[in-house]
Amino acid sequence: MRYVAFLRNVNQGQRGHPSTAMIRDAFAAAGCRDAVTFQSNGTVIFEAAEPDAVVADALAMLDSLGFPRHGFVMSVPEVGAMAATYGAAPDVSRRELTLHGAELIDVDDDDVVRAAAHRRCRLIGTGPGWVVSVNERERESNATPVVEQVTGGPATSRSIGTVVRLLDRHELW
Repeated sequence: MRYVAFLRNVNQGQRGHPSTAMIRDAFAAAGCRDAVTFQSNGTVIFEAAEPDAVVADALAMLDSLGFPRHGFVMSVPEVGAMAATYGAAPDVSRRELTLHGAELIDVDDDDVVRAAAHRRCRLIGTGPGWVVSVNERERESNATPVVEQVTGGPATSRSIGTVVRLLDRHELW
C-alpha cells in the first residue's frame, strides 16, 4: 500500500535541514528505494507493508546525521479522503491538515476552542492523529502550535491545497 510521510520541521535545501537526497537515502535505507519527496517540506510518498517502522527507521537515520525530526504517516486513501472532504470548500486556501501523535482532539472542548481562537484558527475536523483547521487569514498556518499545546507533543501541518497538489501530481486519486 502507498503512504505519505509528513516530516516535521523540514525545509529541504536550507541550512540546518536535511537535503532531499538525505531524505531519499534515509527512506532507501529503511527499505523504500522508490520513495519520492514532494515539494521541499518533508512530504514523502512511499510503499511499505509496515509504514510506521519505515518512517521510524528513516527518522533514526536522519537523527544519526544530525537532523532529529518527528514524522507522521497516513495511507494514500486516508489522504485522498481528507482532500475530498475538505478540499472543495470555498475557503480551501485557508484550510490545513495537521498530524500529531495523540488519538483524538475534541475540537468542541472549550480549552481547545480558546487555544485555536488565540492563534486565529478554528479546528473543524478530527480523527485519530489528525485535525483539519481553517485559518482566519490567507497564507497563515496556525494549527501546529495549537495542536502541540493541546496534545503536549509534536505536530506538523500541510495546507489542504498542498495535499490536493500531491494527489494530483502523483495521480493518487
